[in-house]
Order: sequence, then C-alpha cells, then structure tokens
Amino acid sequence: MTDQNNDNASPIQDENKLIAERREKLKALRGQGVAFPNDFKIDAFTGDLQAEFADAEKWTAEAIEALGRQVKVAGRVMLKRDQGKVAFVQMQDVNGRIQLFIHQGTVGEETYKAFKTWDMGDIVGAEGTLMRTRTGELSVKVEKLRLLTKSLRPLPDKHHGMADVEQRYRQRYVDLIVTEEARRTFAQRSKIIGFIRKWLEAEPRRFMEVETPMMHVIPGGATARPFVTHHNALDMDLYLRVAPELYLKRLVVGGFDRVYEINRNFRNEGVSTRHNPEFTMLELYQAYATYTEIMDITEEVIRESAKNVIGTTKLMWEGNEIDVGPAFRRWSMEDAVLELNPDIKRDDLRNRDVMAAHAKRLGCQVKDGFGWGRLLLEIFEKTVEHTLIQPTFITDHPVEISQLARESDTNPGITDRFELFINAKELANGFSELNDPEDQAARFQKQVEAKAGGDDEAMHFDADYIRALEVGLPPTGGLGIGIDRLVMLLTGSVSIRDVLLFPYMRPEA
Repeated sequence: MTDQNNDNASPIQDENKLIAERREKLKALRGQGVAFPNDFKIDAFTGDLQAEFADAEKWTAEAIEALGRQVKVAGRVMLKRDQGKVAFVQMQDVNGRIQLFIHQGTVGEETYKAFKTWDMGDIVGAEGTLMRTRTGELSVKVEKLRLLTKSLRPLPDKHHGMADVEQRYRQRYVDLIVTEEARRTFAQRSKIIGFIRKWLEAEPRRFMEVETPMMHVIPGGATARPFVTHHNALDMDLYLRVAPELYLKRLVVGGFDRVYEINRNFRNEGVSTRHNPEFTMLELYQAYATYTEIMDITEEVIRESAKNVIGTTKLMWEGNEIDVGPAFRRWSMEDAVLELNPDIKRDDLRNRDVMAAHAKRLGCQVKDGFGWGRLLLEIFEKTVEHTLIQPTFITDHPVEISQLARESDTNPGITDRFELFINAKELANGFSELNDPEDQAARFQKQVEAKAGGDDEAMHFDADYIRALEVGLPPTGGLGIGIDRLVMLLTGSVSIRDVLLFPYMRPEA
C-alpha cells in the first residue's frame, strides 16, 4: 500500500484512508512481534556529521571512503525515492538531515522488501558507513535498517507544509517536524535563555539563580488580575503568581545580594500577538545598585545575547531594522510627553484638570480616581509609545503608577524607574526598589482602597513583606525582562505564539 490520494475524495477522506492503511501495516508488524522496538542506540547526530564533513574539498568521496567511518543514526523519514533495487531517504533528527543510501544487495532482500512498505514520517534506525555520492551529498551507505516507530498519521504535503497558522500552534509537534523556521526559532530561544544564565552568573556580576513559589497566598509584585486556584487539604484559595518580585526581595533582605529567577508568571488578562496568559520572565535584584546601573545591565544583556546567539546587533522586526549595538536612548516620561504634545506646557504636567482635559481630547481613558501621574501615563501610551522603534528607556515614572519603586530624592512625585521600549513594545521594567517600610505600607493601603473602589488589578496589602522591609532591605535595584518578547526581537517573530512551544488556544470543537 502507498500514500496515494484519490482526486475525487475530500482531504478528510484521504487522510482517513491513509490512516487506515497505516494501521493495517502496524497490525502486521504487531503480528510479527517487531512493532515499536526499544533497543536501537545512536552514536551520531546528522547535523554534527554534516558540519564535520562540510569541507567538500578536504572530504572528497575518496577521502571519506578511506576513512571508513561507521555510524548509527536514527530519525524520521522526510523524503523517500525508490529506484528499483536502490533507494534514497532523507532522514531528519534533532539537529539536521542526512541521506540514507539503501541498496537491496547490502541490507538484504527481506529488509529491503519491508522498507518499501514504510511511509513518510516513520522513524527509522540506520547503521552503515559514511560516503559521498556522485552529486556530492554526504550519505550513509546503510548496512542495517530498522523501523523503530510506525507513524499512523501522514505529514503535511512537503511543498506547502502547515499553511494553517492555528494548526501550527495546536499541533506544534507536527510544525516542528515540517517547519525548519520553527525548529530554528525554538533552538535559538533555548540558547538565548542559556546564554542569559551564564552571563548573569559570570564575573563580575555573580548573580545566583533561585526558585520562589508559583502559588501565592497574596498576589503581589505587579498590578495584574491573578488566576485563582484552591488547595483542598488546607481549604484555602491560592493565586498563581503574577510576579516573583516580593519573594526575591525577601531573599535580598536575607543576605543574598544578587539573585535572579527565570520562570513562569500568570496573568488573567487578554490574549494577543503580544500577550499570553502564562509567560516567561527574567527578574533580578542587586543590592547597592540604582536604577541607572540596572539600565546598564539591561542594555548589556540584550546586546550580548544578540551578539553571541544571533551573531549581530542589527535585527529585523516587523519590517523595522533595529540596532541594539549603540547606546540606548534614555528619555524621561515627562520630556517625551512634552515633545510629542506641544500644546502642553511643563507647568501643566502636574495640573490634574489640565491633564484630564488633554487626555479626553485625545480619547484616553479618564476616571475620577486618576491623578496627574496616571493621566501622564495615559497620554504617553496614546501619543509616544508607538513612536519608540529604536531601543529607548522611558525613565522617571510617577509615584502613582509605580507602587514598588523608590521616590526620587530630587524630584518629588517621580520614581527612579524605567521601562525599555523596542519597536513600540515594552520589553523590560526596572527601578530603584522602595525599601522604606512605612512608605511601602502607606502605598499598599492606597492600593487596598483602590481595590475596594473597583480596581481588580490593584495590589493587596502584604503584611509579611512589610515585616521583611522592617528587618531591612539594603538599597537595591530590580529588573524584569519579558523573555518571550526578547526572543521575538532576536528572532524577528511577529507573534508571541511563534516563540511559545504551546501557546494558549481555545479547545477544539
């Protein structure tokens, strides 16, 4: 039986027919007692072999033949060309492809006959000698060949791949098989995260990786709506964490002066090309550092990740060329709003009535509880944010919108805080941490009042965190970087779903 489509049948009927044919083949394998063997061991990966023998002038067909290199490889059949008693197979494993040269006289008539019934997508193990064909392709001259896994479902057409984007996200396991770009993106994501860890832990930075709770009694560390779960044995509600911040700062109180965590956060908010209900964050805290030093760390880790993983600081993202090589711009929120809203004067920035009137003219959200600081943010998001294509730190945020940041010693009402924007997207948030327990308690109390007034994203009052601050938090700088958005930048991905192996999707009907 072969995977031949009936032109008069529907795609679903075709697929069902192919699956039925493959199930019959599996039934026959079970009858022979050879279905799903588990004793084949590899000793080489295809990508490593391709790299090792890439120099065709050095590794001629004669040189490879003289080497007599024996290999055991395994992978999925991606292309199969049968030419009588000779066949060529493109086999794919974790890091590449290699051609299998299969000759009936070498593998034996019985094995070759069985091989001819195997299908695209089957997983095979091959043992043989490396060779280079007349066309110059590195190949394995197969001496032993086994079917390791029978694939019951056909792969998408090799010419079109997975054209349905939603299907790619739902069936990522198939997407990774047939879409080279997807495999490359997720391999790069892994390398980016690995590089960041090594960079943070190296001298002179010496950060220590830690793990903090994923389920919190009180949701804190960010203004966001949490997911709620329930602990049956204790009969109490818990919250999936919206941020690890307050636990990490407890560790700084405890004497771990430089800590970081790369892990999941959960926020019960909208889904878009920029947002997923669960996402990966890097958060770090450094004692005796200010927000300016944390900006330096942010800039350097992004630049070094681009250099070391991608190989360049010049990146293309959504049609824009972005260079993370030069120094990032540092621009206060007030100056940015003034420059792009020339009808506002500097003296107007802290006049609540003037700011509210201007925000209304722009069509911004204006609520009775908004002070001048929140209105400044609304105007910034409406008129400035979309213009920030090249890397830009927006600094000096109002106290009203920065509940955990230290107030400036020289500019009352403003905090020592920054957000990093690239291509009109926020990638990072950091500040000099508020370590005054009485000031923090007062801000928490205002959040409690806001929550009572209907703000479901306002923070709770965390009495234990206040107690930790009363023990004493040294002057500290903190940072959060959205790893998913950073990977989007470095890989040029247009949707957060393209950098998440299993993005959130509604269940299929």
